[in-house]
Amino acid sequence: MTKKAFPLSKVYGLLEPGPVVLVTTTHKGKADIMTQSWHTMMEFEPPLVGCVISGRNHSFEALVKTKECVLSIPSVELAKQVVGIGNCSGSKVDKFSKFKLTALPASQVKAPLIAECFANLECRVVDTRMVNKYNFFVLEVVKAWIDPAQKKPRTLHHQGKGVFMVAGDTIKLPSKMA
Repeated sequence: MTKKAFPLSKVYGLLEPGPVVLVTTTHKGKADIMTQSWHTMMEFEPPLVGCVISGRNHSFEALVKTKECVLSIPSVELAKQVVGIGNCSGSKVDKFSKFKLTALPASQVKAPLIAECFANLECRVVDTRMVNKYNFFVLEVVKAWIDPAQKKPRTLHHQGKGVFMVAGDTIKLPSKMA
């Protein structure tokens, strides 16, 4: 079998960690949304999520200052809004209004849930030791919500440069994991 060198700049698309999420924050009385695909599960109970948010991103300051956010998980039906949100800055645009999304109050944090998303995870920042060097935040999910009306939602998975894979088929195999 022949192997071919692969550009390091494209490795991200091979290891993509999970579904694209919409991160909401509230800072100085203004709610914002950003599109994010750089996150990973770190622990099960309590659920910990590690995520990278660029220091150039408008949401970075809000997360540093408030230490809370919501990770909202959209399905493929919101793909155009997800990309649009990722292509503009919350410093210039009210993204809830522009992309016709509904903010709902969260119960544990000030950042809003997104009604149109099939899942919303209220989070608090619990570790910032890697923020200065890597822009890496550790979040604890303190409340989780799902929309029971959305059966079998299909998630978006970013592979780089505007290319997405859409989750679909599932398989179940025997597992001895508890």
